[in-house]
This record gives sequence, C-alpha cells and structure tokens, in this order.
Amino acid sequence: MKITRVDMQNLRTVELDVRNGAVEDYRLDVYVTKRVPGYSRTLVQKLIKDGHVSVNGKAQRPSYEITVGDHIVVNVPKLIEPQMEPEDIPLDVVYEDDYLLAINKSPRFVVHPAAGHWDGTLVNALLHHCGVLAETDDIYRPGIVHRLDKDTSGVILAAKTIKAHGALTDQFENRTIEKEYRAIVWGETRFDSDVIDAPLGRDEHDREKMAVRKNGKPASTFYKALERFAGYTYVACFPKTGRTHQIRVHLAHIGHPIVADSLYGGKDAVFSRDLCAEGDPAREETDPLICRQALHAFRICFTHPVGGAPLECSAPLPEDMESTLAALRKWKARPRVPEAR
Repeated sequence: MKITRVDMQNLRTVELDVRNGAVEDYRLDVYVTKRVPGYSRTLVQKLIKDGHVSVNGKAQRPSYEITVGDHIVVNVPKLIEPQMEPEDIPLDVVYEDDYLLAINKSPRFVVHPAAGHWDGTLVNALLHHCGVLAETDDIYRPGIVHRLDKDTSGVILAAKTIKAHGALTDQFENRTIEKEYRAIVWGETRFDSDVIDAPLGRDEHDREKMAVRKNGKPASTFYKALERFAGYTYVACFPKTGRTHQIRVHLAHIGHPIVADSLYGGKDAVFSRDLCAEGDPAREETDPLICRQALHAFRICFTHPVGGAPLECSAPLPEDMESTLAALRKWKARPRVPEAR
C-alpha cells in the first residue's frame, strides 16, 4: 500500500472566505478538506495542529465550528504523489496486437490509480503485461481510452501506442464506436425497446451521483428487452453518448434501476430467498446471487486504429450475472421476448 507523502519545505498559501450560510455547522477540518481537493481530512487535521491553518488570524482546533465571515488561511504542502508500479495481476485478454488490447474486466477491478486505490488496478496489471502503454494527459491513465465503473464488468480497450490512443479516442469522441451492454433491471419494462433521451449532470444533493437535469449534457441510450421475468427484465443497452453512469441513471429514470445497484437502485444485493417460493430449500442460502450492479459491457465494435479494419470484441457474462439469470429462469419465468427482425 502506498502512502501519499508531503513536502513541508514547499508550501503555498490558500485563502478561504466563508460566505455560504449553509456551512456554518461545519468543523474547520471538514470545511478545509472540502475546499482544498486532494488533501485528506487526516492530513488537514495535522496541518491545523501544527499551526499551518489560521482563522481570522488565530490558530484554532480542528473541531472549531466555522461561521459566515471567517477568513481561513492554509499553508498547503506539495503532495509527492505515488508512482505507478507494474503488478503481476492476471488479465482476461480478449484481443491483443502491437497497437491495442481488449480486456474482459472483472467486477470490483478498479481501472486506474487514484486516491484510495494506488495499487491493484487495471493500469498496474497492464503495465506488467505490456511493459509500456501510450502516455496520456493524466499520468495515472496511460493507455486508457474509456472507462468502466469499478463494479461494472466487461470489455475495455487500452492503447499501446500514442497513435493508437489518438485514433481510438477520436472514435469515442465522434461516437463511431458501437457499445452493447447487458443489464438485469428491477421491474418489467413497458416497451420491448425504446430510446431514453435525458440530459445528465451532477446530482445537486449528492456529488457522488449523476442525475437527469434540464441543463445537463445531452445523453441517449437505446435499450431492448431480451428476456422478461416476474418483476425483472434482462435488457441490452446501446449508449449513443458516453456520460458518467449513463446507463445506470437512464434505467433508474424510467423506473427500472439495475439490480443490486446500491447507488441508484437502493438494494445492494439479490439472494435466492428473494426469488424462490416459501418452503424452497434455496431460502436457506446465505450467499448473494449478485452483490454489485448487474451491468456488463458485452460487446464493442470499432475500427482498428492502424489499417482501419473493423473489429468486434465481446466478453461472456460473468458468473454472478449468469447465476442470477439462471435463478430468474427457474423461479420467475415469463415467455421470452421474440428476437427483433
């Protein structure tokens, strides 16, 4: 595990004026942590105790309750950020050549290093597997041209060369790449297929979440019901744009959040006892069928960045989604939706 270090010989001064009445009940350490990104609350508390933070010209304790009109001065040390290291982590390689590779990412696998996840990421594994990746503007995302949430499984692309990275990035920006996701959602969708057009932006009340907002960025997702169950639907989703959490928010917006999506669907797991009838021995099983959002990047179609040949990469459903579907077919069966012509 890497520890973020600081250079106390290299300080810069940050001045903060408290002007919002809604923050009056904030502790000093909480407020400074929120206003100075990248610095943990533990580090901010140490800075306060060591005399590097003042309020209206006086030293205060971390527990000091700020109020409107307070003038806070913080002497912020330079962060010495951890360096990325190759790690021998097994990868499920779907496709690879001299320019790019496609990986079937497992659930719980963080894509790139960031605060709280400096080790054990896909980038660490790729550096070990490839030796070198295309440099990007973000030193912690070499080779990465798009992203998947930590708990979303499936196909993700990485570039080995700068030329390949540029060409793939252009395809994503120009929306010429076709992506297909598979999801299991709560409830039975009203339509066999439909387009969800709803602009997305940051949730006003929870910065961890995205939300449908009138002034958000345009976002469009086409979905198709593949299989119906009593109280559930298995769907294919084709996002036309690539907004953060797009499929998860769009499906929740139409009243069908993804199964086990704790952020947008409430319940964070599905058990056999949720599906089977009274008296069934399966009701005694304690392990969940799935305990992360039931969302999988199933297929991606694009043009090879060198040569222009069309490529299609796909990844089978992971075990937790297969197990959930098997349980639904056993206990919540409905007639199958006919294939679209």
